[in-house]
Amino acid sequence: MERSGSVTRRCFLGTSAAVSVALAGRYLGSSPDEAGAAETDATRKREEPVIDCHAHLTHHSSANYAERDRSLIEAADKLGIDQLCCSLLTPKRPATAEGFRECNVWVAEAMKEYSGRVLGYCYVNPGCGREALDDIRRCVEDRGFMGVKLYNEHKCTEPVVFPVVELAIELRVPILHHAGHGHRPIPNQPNISDGGDLAELGRRYPEARLICAHVGGGGDWEWTIKALRHADNVFLDTSGSVTDEGIVDMAVEMLGVDRILFGCDMSMTAGVGKVRAARLSPEDRQKVLGGNMMQLLKMRG
Repeated sequence: MERSGSVTRRCFLGTSAAVSVALAGRYLGSSPDEAGAAETDATRKREEPVIDCHAHLTHHSSANYAERDRSLIEAADKLGIDQLCCSLLTPKRPATAEGFRECNVWVAEAMKEYSGRVLGYCYVNPGCGREALDDIRRCVEDRGFMGVKLYNEHKCTEPVVFPVVELAIELRVPILHHAGHGHRPIPNQPNISDGGDLAELGRRYPEARLICAHVGGGGDWEWTIKALRHADNVFLDTSGSVTDEGIVDMAVEMLGVDRILFGCDMSMTAGVGKVRAARLSPEDRQKVLGGNMMQLLKMRG
C-alpha cells in the first residue's frame, strides 16, 4: 500500500460501510471482504474474547454517571466487545491524591457491578510520590486491578515517573500512558508524552510493558508509529476518533501485529470500524482484538 506523509493525501474510511457493519457486533472479527459470510460469522464462536484496552468510566460528579456506565456496557454488547479495561479520570484540577484514590475506588465498585466485563487500571499522579505507589499496590494486590493508567501530569521521561514504572514491573502489570504528537504545542497539556518519549522509557526499562495510547487521538499518527519501531516493549492502542484509512495497517506493518492492541477510548463505533476495515488475516485480526491484550493480562499469572 502506498502511503504519503502528507495529511492532505490521506483517505478516510467510508463511514456507512465501516460503522454500520461494525454496529452489528457479530461481524467484528471479519474484514470487509469477509462480511458476505454473514451466517458463518454470526454463528462462529470466538476462541478469545474481544478486549477494549482503553476505556473510561464516568466521574461520580456527573449526576447520571450510573446511566452512562450502563450505556458503555450496552454499547460494548452491541459491538461484540467482551471486556473493557477502564480507568476513571478526575476532572478536578489541580487534582489531589485523594481525588485519584476516589476515582480508583469507583472503578473497583464498577468491577464488582460488571464482574468479568470491567477490568481496572489504577489511575495515579506520579507526583504524589508514596501515596501514588501505595494506591497502585492496593489496587493491584487487594482489588484485582490489571494495570496502571498515567495521564499528562508529567512527561513519562521525568524521573518522578520512574518509581511507578518500577512498581509496575514488580507487580507484573502494564502501564497505559496518555500520548500524542501534534504539529504545535497543546496549551492545556504542556507535559504530554509522545511515542518518542514512550520509546525512550521503554529502553530505560526493558522489563516494563508500556501501552502508547490512542494512535488515532489526533496529531501525527504516522510519526507516532515510526517513533515506536525499535521499542519492542511498547505496545500501541488503536483508539481515538481519527479514522484515516491505513492507521491499523501501517501499525501492523511497521511494528508487528503482536504489539497492536484494540482500543476505543469512548469512540466505540470508530474504534471497531478501524480494526474491521484493516486488511488483516483472521488470525492477526483476533490478535489485535484481544489475543495480544490477553497476553498482557496473563503477566501476573
